[in-house]
Amino acid sequence: MLKYLTFLFLAAALFATTGCRRDLDVSMRTSAFEEFIPRYNSYITKWLEEQREETIQQVRKAEEDVLGAEGEEREAFERHLISLKRDEEKYDFRLGLGDYFRYGDISEVPDNLVWENGMEHEEIGDPRAKKGGTFNVDIRTFPPTLRPFGDNSNNSFRGSLYDDIDMPLVGLHPKSMEMIPGLAKEWAVSEDGRTVYFRIDEEARYSDGVPVKARDFLFGSYIRISDDIVNPYSKQYYRENIAGMVAYDERTLSISLPEAQIYAPAATGGLSPSPPHFYADYGPDFTERYQWKFPPTTGAYEVLDEDVVKGVSVTQTRVKDWWAKDRKYYKYRFNPDRIRHVVVRDEAKAFELFRAGEIDTIDLTRPEWWYQKSEVEPVFKGYIERYTFYNQWPALPRGLYLNVTQPLLEEQDIRLGIQHSMNWQKVIDVIFRGDFARLDSFNQGYLLFSDPDIKARKYSISAARRYFAKAGFTRTGRDGILRRPNGKKLSVSITYPAIPSFDKIFAILREDAKACGFDLRLDSNEATVTYKKVMLKQHEMYFGAWVIGPPTPDFHQFMHSSNARDERGNLKPQTNNLWVWGRDDTDVLCDKVRNARTEEELHDAAVKLQRIIHDEGIFVPAYTTDFLRVGSWRWLRWPDCEETRFCPPIVYDPREAYVQWIDEDMKKETMDARRNGKTFEEVNRIFDDYRYLGSEEAVEPLDEESAISPEPEVEEEDAE
Repeated sequence: MLKYLTFLFLAAALFATTGCRRDLDVSMRTSAFEEFIPRYNSYITKWLEEQREETIQQVRKAEEDVLGAEGEEREAFERHLISLKRDEEKYDFRLGLGDYFRYGDISEVPDNLVWENGMEHEEIGDPRAKKGGTFNVDIRTFPPTLRPFGDNSNNSFRGSLYDDIDMPLVGLHPKSMEMIPGLAKEWAVSEDGRTVYFRIDEEARYSDGVPVKARDFLFGSYIRISDDIVNPYSKQYYRENIAGMVAYDERTLSISLPEAQIYAPAATGGLSPSPPHFYADYGPDFTERYQWKFPPTTGAYEVLDEDVVKGVSVTQTRVKDWWAKDRKYYKYRFNPDRIRHVVVRDEAKAFELFRAGEIDTIDLTRPEWWYQKSEVEPVFKGYIERYTFYNQWPALPRGLYLNVTQPLLEEQDIRLGIQHSMNWQKVIDVIFRGDFARLDSFNQGYLLFSDPDIKARKYSISAARRYFAKAGFTRTGRDGILRRPNGKKLSVSITYPAIPSFDKIFAILREDAKACGFDLRLDSNEATVTYKKVMLKQHEMYFGAWVIGPPTPDFHQFMHSSNARDERGNLKPQTNNLWVWGRDDTDVLCDKVRNARTEEELHDAAVKLQRIIHDEGIFVPAYTTDFLRVGSWRWLRWPDCEETRFCPPIVYDPREAYVQWIDEDMKKETMDARRNGKTFEEVNRIFDDYRYLGSEEAVEPLDEESAISPEPEVEEEDAE
């Protein structure tokens, strides 16, 4: 059940449209939307027909394969046949829907729908919260664009601008994980579980006052999938995972899925609109024309033109008379009048700005910050307060992503050798003082959909050298690095953002990798440069993490072959498949996770993919925590009430729940106290109300050594 899952808001694709009919026609005409609808409808119909015909041919071949096979081979063919027939039924259903985009009549909405409004859950935040003030935070790099989609939009600042702010149709309560209203006041699911109907709140407005209309969702999909932008993930997502959209009147919308899903409202309800009057000039020059334009938003904060200081800061201003400011689940959130994001590229400088009171809060999760840097006078005098908060967010897949199209990394034995040559436990013990834990697997921590039996491979010189020897690296140069008899050196680069803490981590990993005969070359760059390189799939290995949203784990964008190569077989840029992985069996499993009809089906496919990732060695798990440590000036207040203790539990970063507020009176009191030498009681609180202790018994690590053949003899290379 949804309430037992431990995740926060659904990460999803976005959509849009607007106002009166006459204005709508003008916007549609200038943005070429009207011409796009029949063209795209025709394209989708043709694509579906081709997919159906190809699937029918595969079904016939699979039926022949079943008849000619026995035993396990026959069972495998039968499973494949079942999957193909399911695909055939899916294409039949989609073709039966008619046009992908269309305007319907309200009479088409079924009379027997059961409408929900999600108003039965508890409030989010604290009734004591005050509106007003400026919330000052730091960011490491200035965003490469303000656009919500298109080139370079999938950057680390996107969440602060859009994903955490824009109102979805429906969202997930960050404590109960039940559906709650957003732009939609009510929603209902069809009897077959494939179509979700939404009634848009009559008060829903963009920040410029224009009402949100049902047609906006059709327009919004157009501007994300047209050929005027480079956005391969969105194009694929809409084509394969949305079966159709219908606007019945100004406030009623339906979104259909190719297959029934157990979380259909979550899969469709995370969609957001975009205003067509703003995108009236949309066209081939979209990337440049809209590079630094912030669109009207349905959320609490907008970015005004004067609040973008290139290379210095971006400030968000609370929307005046925001339409949802008094709505349940939102009235105690989004409290500061302004949120100022100032660029501070050096984390040490960021801490000094925090210590001086120019930044209101800072992350202190890393031990060196908690045990050393925050042991300062403002803390002792009670000006700065420290908190430890245990959350229930699934573990971020933080680790090394191995590009299997690169030389050496295409070989499984080398990848497995690299697994054993990375001494992450030493990093945890030395850099993180043992406070952190080893991450065991990709998409770990989804209670119903993760395999707790998978354990990360331990650092082992002998195990690493055995795998490397199996790959032909049997000679050792005088630099200590293994080579093949032809002189090929065992050397791979690791790409990561140039952050001092990362430099320390990889200094340790590089030294211990050398003991395994592996040369780990360090490739650190400014974060934007690193991002661009990785998005172009020019890396060998990449160190990073992704915040994967609820309510289920996500494998498709990271692992499906459609995100690895295009139709011509070229590497596909601007996707998150950083392994550049593609295989038929994993494609099938990725699709099953995305379109699972039952919890059992989703669990089965998800754990199989976890196991494949582990067995193939394409991801080297790094480290994780189940807590966050935060330092805040005492004027930044956090909830402490029955409904919310410090922060809702299912959140990655407490700031992303927007339940904190600025107390201007306490700020004045604190500033006066600093000038006059007055002190307050030191505050160091632990909020473990939501801590998940787990019920599984400890599982013994997999017997990795037993799966490795005896170590081949390794000869020393003659000194040159």
